[in-house]
Amino acid sequence: MKKSIVERTIEAPAQALELGIEGGQKITKNIKYKPLQKAKNYWYVLGPGLTTGASDDDPSGIATYSQAGAQNGFGLLWTAALTFPLMAIVQEMCARVGLVTGRGLAANIRLHFGKKILYFSSTLLFAANAFNIGADIGAMANAIQLLSPINTAFLVISITALILLLQIFTPYARYAKYLKWLALVLFAYILSAVLAHPDWGSVMKHAVIPHIVWSKSEFLILCAVLGTTITPYLFFWQTSQEIEDEISNGKVTIESRRGSNREEMKNMRIDVWSGMLLSNVVMFFIIAACASVLFTHGITNIQTAAQAAKALRPFAGQASYFLFAAGIIGMGLLAIPVLAGSSAYAISESLGKRQGLNSKLKQGYAFYGVIIISMLVGLSLNFVGLNPIKALIYSAVANGIVAPVILVLIMMIARNKHTMGEWKNGKVSGFLGWILVGLMTLSGIAAIISLT
Repeated sequence: MKKSIVERTIEAPAQALELGIEGGQKITKNIKYKPLQKAKNYWYVLGPGLTTGASDDDPSGIATYSQAGAQNGFGLLWTAALTFPLMAIVQEMCARVGLVTGRGLAANIRLHFGKKILYFSSTLLFAANAFNIGADIGAMANAIQLLSPINTAFLVISITALILLLQIFTPYARYAKYLKWLALVLFAYILSAVLAHPDWGSVMKHAVIPHIVWSKSEFLILCAVLGTTITPYLFFWQTSQEIEDEISNGKVTIESRRGSNREEMKNMRIDVWSGMLLSNVVMFFIIAACASVLFTHGITNIQTAAQAAKALRPFAGQASYFLFAAGIIGMGLLAIPVLAGSSAYAISESLGKRQGLNSKLKQGYAFYGVIIISMLVGLSLNFVGLNPIKALIYSAVANGIVAPVILVLIMMIARNKHTMGEWKNGKVSGFLGWILVGLMTLSGIAAIISLT
């Protein structure tokens, strides 16, 4: 005879205690809420990969995706399916390098390839990130002005001060949680796309069937989408955040952090692939929203994310407008610290100093100094009359030069048997990685051409 649920619960007290169940009668709650428990466990696993992926949809990226939808309609929706696996592969490599070596990406480049290449890469990364920070601060200020008419100078200074104070004085464990929850702001773009009522049949068709018009403008926007989706600051941030998590768990020396196990790698892959999936899904819906509304109504030139939100308002309604604007603000709060932080990790490690968000200000002058300088340079760009689009072009050119170089270095480190042991690149990840190197090289060339 089959035993009752209560009898089986009594025979398995360890399981009951593990779930906080004191008596067998409550087993029905355990069964009823099992999906909720799985969701909690999944959320617990998410961390550096989620925040890295989410930060990729910064206000500058939103502007690029908005322009792709406004200029080309649904024509570039298929790029989300292209960039997702490539982005996930390279971010997984970065995370794997961090977990196995116990060092950040810049420290590994310094160790394997010397200082000159690292100094060159770090300098270009700093410049690109500073231009991007400036554009993102301005975009956040413009988005706030869509909701409330406040002086621009006051807004950009306040935004800069708020982000600096949070980065410098908030303990890492708490700050990481803030960034993790901010990632959920991205769902605002999915909702705004749904409210725009696109033709879902056409959306699905263009999502899987590449559509390319061989023209200079289309080729440049295609490269811009690729360049803003897969950028060097994500590589440095991902690796360093894996290290920060280990330090916060008590592994304060390189020796204690070196090496990994299957459970750790499994959780990392869930985290990284989830974060990159979210990033590319949101990219997909931003393009869909702007294609279905702006392209359809002949609005084909979008220069900022705030302009995209404003243009959506007459056609998609108030709700879509507010969601789009709120998303810009939320993603700026997430992405700007990542941009400044990635520069700080790269430069402090270039100087041979292991400093990071787990360090206090007096213990990490080099690290926090770079963050402060990055933010102040970004802030100043909003007062010298630099057009946001020009800032993004300069950022794209710097990224276009440095991204292929950094990717080649990552590939060489990740396939090194001596360094990575059993966790070195496999054939599939190696193959896709070199495809990405080729695509990013073309993207970089296109970015340079666009400036001439």
